[in-house]
Amino acid sequence: MSRTTRRNRRGDTPPPRTGSSETEVLRGFLDYLRTSIAAKVDGAPEPQVRTAAVPSGTNLLGLLNHLTFVERSIFLGDDVTDWQATFQAAPADSAAEVVARYRETVERANDVLDGCTDLGAPVPRKHVLAIEGAKKPETRIQRIEKALAMLRDGEERPAARAKTRPTRDES
Repeated sequence: MSRTTRRNRRGDTPPPRTGSSETEVLRGFLDYLRTSIAAKVDGAPEPQVRTAAVPSGTNLLGLLNHLTFVERSIFLGDDVTDWQATFQAAPADSAAEVVARYRETVERANDVLDGCTDLGAPVPRKHVLAIEGAKKPETRIQRIEKALAMLRDGEERPAARAKTRPTRDES
């Protein structure tokens, strides 16, 4: 049986064609990989989704939970203090909940990535965190206006970073 026939039977999607810019290539491959891992977990039955397939004890659900924290750290600025704990999903979390949380995080990460005009520059996550941390709509508007002005002027100031450590309920 040819390799192509075997691949199509499994329903795998081939890697994306490259784009015309670095940003398009990066986004294409990120989205391809993100979609692929979420598809492996989405609809996987219990307890198989939690069954370790490698000696390290890693399982599909734990891997997707971990990748959620990776996205949150890289693109949203969350500090993760216990990376090892991110490899375990909470026992109460269903596969559907972990997949939904991952997809929501990816959507937020893509919003940040879409705002990056220079891939060599740091991700502008501190501005996003300050805006998202606003409790009142008027405070959010003020922070958006201030962040835009700072970005236009090329200014940067230290911002508080969200501290994220998975708990038993969250991991």
